Amino acid sequence: MSNTFIVIPITIIAYLVMMIVIGILFSKKNNNVSDFYLGGRKLGPLVTAMSAEASDMSSWLLMGLPGVAYACGGAEASWTAIGLAVGTYLNWLFVAKRLRVYSQKVGAITVPDFFSNRYHDKNKVLMGITALIILIFFVPYTASGFSACGKLFSTIFEWDYHTAMIISAVVIIAYTCSGGFLAASFTDLIQSIVMTVALISIIVFGVSKAGGIDAIIDNARSIDGYLSLTQSHNPDTNSADPYGFLTIVSTMAWGLGYFGMPHIILRFMAIEDKNKVKTSRRIASVWVVISMAVAIFIGFIGNLLTKQNVIEELAGPEKEKVIIKTALFMSENGLFLAIVAGLVFAGILACTMSTSDSQLLAASSSMSENILKGVFKVKLDEKKSMLTARAVLVIIAVLGVIIAWDEQSSVFEVVSFAWAGFGATFGPVMLAALFWKRSNKAGAVAGMLAGGVMVFLWKFVIAKLGGVFAIYELLPAFLTAFIAIVIVSLATAAPENEITEEFDSVAAEVHQ
Repeated sequence: MSNTFIVIPITIIAYLVMMIVIGILFSKKNNNVSDFYLGGRKLGPLVTAMSAEASDMSSWLLMGLPGVAYACGGAEASWTAIGLAVGTYLNWLFVAKRLRVYSQKVGAITVPDFFSNRYHDKNKVLMGITALIILIFFVPYTASGFSACGKLFSTIFEWDYHTAMIISAVVIIAYTCSGGFLAASFTDLIQSIVMTVALISIIVFGVSKAGGIDAIIDNARSIDGYLSLTQSHNPDTNSADPYGFLTIVSTMAWGLGYFGMPHIILRFMAIEDKNKVKTSRRIASVWVVISMAVAIFIGFIGNLLTKQNVIEELAGPEKEKVIIKTALFMSENGLFLAIVAGLVFAGILACTMSTSDSQLLAASSSMSENILKGVFKVKLDEKKSMLTARAVLVIIAVLGVIIAWDEQSSVFEVVSFAWAGFGATFGPVMLAALFWKRSNKAGAVAGMLAGGVMVFLWKFVIAKLGGVFAIYELLPAFLTAFIAIVIVSLATAAPENEITEEFDSVAAEVHQ
């Protein structure tokens, strides 16, 4: 155990220090608020692709997804991954380039800016609603990341969960506050590399210790419903439950969320050259498919290692620690593997930090730029704007820590709800804003409100009826928002000529 308590902490501390150093270095490049929140639109294709996907995957990739696969087999994990892979590709294909052009055309540096400026919202109602929704859903989303960090350190070193969570939050705040968007983006690139190393290391080690790929597949076949895509293993009854067509469609609906994720969409707005989007799309799509497939297989490996008494049996929220338990076992097999295990733990941190930093920036910009300066017309010079941005970022992080105080909270469940919230409120509005010239401000407001209300209504009321109603809330909420946008836009006045001409000029530039 000496390797665990000496080598692993050194590896993790070195990684955390590197993140803070990057934040300090990039702090010198923040000359104004636009640089702090959007990096001056200077991201290259590789950084754009990998920072977008690293900020997307969060701790869900190395904890939530393997945990679901470990306990229930391939159905839910695989259909979720398929939906996300398709959603990733379509988001890059349809949204990225057009949003890059449109956001610059209307002078937007945040998502609320874009919606407000796209529809020439002079009284800033649309901006205020968008910013408020970002705050509502990003605070618990950020909390899930802090919770993942707390679980990681409490499991590895038997630290107090709350102490570990606070330390992690402080590090994330430190480099994000100092370096802003550029620091978040370049650290995300590094973090995506560390995440990749973590996934490869665990799968190579796990396969060798479990007795090979054939042994892992044979074990999976021996479990009722474990390898099926139309059945799911129920660990409580040790039997297979049906995983029907409606459930599959519901699970794949995760992919719809991409069209409305502010921390991903911001990367599209920040890419330096709109013509490099195709390169970014290819990099992002390939990485996402491979990383999710590997994460699912790690869950399969963990299940066999449990049967072999290599790692303890994990139930309930504990199943999300399967990769942690495997890495701890790895650390007991020599100095080199202890260092590799340290990188794995750094990879789990990377998953969390790469999402949390982006979420904190998006939430901070919503409060300081859009609510204070946009809606309430608070006059702030550049220096005060930067100070306000950082102060708001800290406040949001503290709220995230408070929400994550419950150690029994599930990373997967919190991320699932926040993902549905953003996907339903912003996704349909984003697609309408970019592709439907007849859409208007009233339709956009109606779509956001309808989507947001339906997410809560379906999750906490309708889904409890069970049966056909027990589907992922994102799907019905997304459809409800789209219908609201179409009906209200057609029932109210058409957009002014200035708005439609702007739309046409963007479309022409995109196709150049």
